[in-house]
Amino acid sequence: VFALIVFACLIGDGYISLAEKPRLFCVFNHNEDACRYGIGVGVLAFLACIFFFMVDVYFPQISNTTDRKYLVLADLGFSGLWTFLWFIGFCFLTNQWSWTRAEDVYIVADSARAAITFSFFSIFSWGLLLTFAY
Repeated sequence: VFALIVFACLIGDGYISLAEKPRLFCVFNHNEDACRYGIGVGVLAFLACIFFFMVDVYFPQISNTTDRKYLVLADLGFSGLWTFLWFIGFCFLTNQWSWTRAEDVYIVADSARAAITFSFFSIFSWGLLLTFAY
């Protein structure tokens, strides 16, 4: 759910334009990489959650212990990697937001702050998934 909120905020209000320049730019200090990183990590996290949820649903029906072991190790590794990537994303978005000029953002500031906040919450939720997988 947190990944969905992060990439929805960035897709919906992450790009704005000024009246004098009709070109869209990222709200995070005009850094396109900040928006792309948040959207990319959020979309991939959301898709991975759907995949691992389906694995959890069918897990009792998998009789091969080797397949079960590899699925659990994949969940463990992916959760660990995504915990790290959410931490990097939180630091990157926060840094770029601190350098953003106040006159460049108006209404979209709430969406930017929500993306930062829920990327912070995602660190703990993916860390919890890592713990459960372990």
